[in-house]
Amino acid sequence: MSTIITVIKGDGIGPSIVDAAIQILNSAGCDFCYEYVDAGMVALEKSGQLLPHSTTDAITRNKIVLKGPLTTPIGEGFSSVNVSLRQIFALYANVRPVVSFVGAKARYENINIITVRENTEGLYSSVGQFVSKDGEIAEATSIITRRASEQIVTFAFEMALRDNRKKVTIVHKANILKSTSGLFLKIAREIAKNYPTIETNEMIVDNACMQLVMNPHQFDVIVTTNLFGDIISDLCADLVGGLGMAPGANIGKDYAIFEAVHGGAPDIAGKNIANPSSMILAAVQMLNHLQLTEPAERITHALRETIRIGDRTTPDLGGTSSTTDFTHAVISRL
Repeated sequence: MSTIITVIKGDGIGPSIVDAAIQILNSAGCDFCYEYVDAGMVALEKSGQLLPHSTTDAITRNKIVLKGPLTTPIGEGFSSVNVSLRQIFALYANVRPVVSFVGAKARYENINIITVRENTEGLYSSVGQFVSKDGEIAEATSIITRRASEQIVTFAFEMALRDNRKKVTIVHKANILKSTSGLFLKIAREIAKNYPTIETNEMIVDNACMQLVMNPHQFDVIVTTNLFGDIISDLCADLVGGLGMAPGANIGKDYAIFEAVHGGAPDIAGKNIANPSSMILAAVQMLNHLQLTEPAERITHALRETIRIGDRTTPDLGGTSSTTDFTHAVISRL
């Protein structure tokens, strides 16, 4: 029986890059069926909801999601769709790999870093947000729990062990945030003792950002809390050519969502010039999650060759080709 993938095309350039990824999956011989549902602005216009029940019902049924970028209206009282999805389906681990591609316009070569970010709590979870009636005071609550910290740090070390990674860097701000970040660091130290074959080091978040800019090759796997991970993973993306080259996975016990991590880029929506690499690499993450390593490797190789040769790349990669031409170039190399 074919695996059914829930597909959310998303907003802006989302439909074009999701279509590109699905064409490539089909050309690689992946025997999937796709159930298409809406979220984000498209869903809001159709149903008045950013995240309709029909969409969450489909995710509940199928458990695996391929998702384009979603837009949440800013400053209009709407909760983030992405945050809602993570909380509804207990997607506690956000996994953001960045790898250098020859031919991409990047600041460094030979980068291979994975940021593992706790995905459900801390300041980024939007708990306890409040603005006073006079608009003079705003506050939000940061909650860090032992359970979530143990879960994400264990996930990072287990992933490092499975993927033959050598080093895990624990990123924190325990020197100032002694309660929340302090608890995370304390628990991370406890977990690290269970993995003596993996080198472990600790780094304060501001120093980690500086070191990523100065000497990124010292990093292998980074594990950190929600807000710090959001910032660090975007910084890492710029080391390999920007968000257009960076996929993301949101992993839970029962569900997983694979996504392009950039926004909808409304300025180029409908122009057929978006780089679909982030979405293609998210599809590769999905294949590896489903233990379909052979098509994952073939797609990655075809994408690498397309970018390396550079004859049919999109403008952000230094070329003049369309999304369609880029997609066909990858397919021709499968």
